[in-house]
Amino acid sequence: MKSDDPLLKILACPIDKGPLTLLDSGDALYNPRLKRRYPIVDGIPQLLPTSGEPDSE
Repeated sequence: MKSDDPLLKILACPIDKGPLTLLDSGDALYNPRLKRRYPIVDGIPQLLPTSGEPDSE
């Protein structure tokens, strides 16, 4: 997934329904409000509440 992908405008966190940002590495989406990362596997964002990982950043 690239930072200019139009899909990013409609993707939302499955927990708080807020917007997500693509991490610089391009391998995960990030929710800064909850400090959770959602991995992108084979180009597909894993947006189940259980797939989110706490982020220590």
